Amino acid sequence: MAGKFEIYEDKAGEFRFRLKAGNGENILASEGYKQKASCENGIESVRKNAGDDDRYERKETAAGKFMFNLKAANGQVIGTSQSYTSASGRDNGIESVKKNAADAKLDDQTA
Repeated sequence: MAGKFEIYEDKAGEFRFRLKAGNGENILASEGYKQKASCENGIESVRKNAGDDDRYERKETAAGKFMFNLKAANGQVIGTSQSYTSASGRDNGIESVKKNAADAKLDDQTA
């Protein structure tokens, strides 16, 4: 099963997207956007930047977990991962974003 982007509206009334892997697991989440068009632009930016390993900021949290941010060419964060218990889990998450983002279907849950 292929990955998909879901657009949804959060409790604050902002638009967000998440990228889900083929198995349904969330692998990347966005910030909140005031406009739906801005959220859609964020998805296109993920599609454009996901294949470039240099766009991934690999981090360790204060709690000793591992996560990553996907950044656009201008350095702005366009997506954030969940926390992983190991660096290898985080790296697998990055590979999953690379594999799924380019041709992921769009599931607009606000329509």
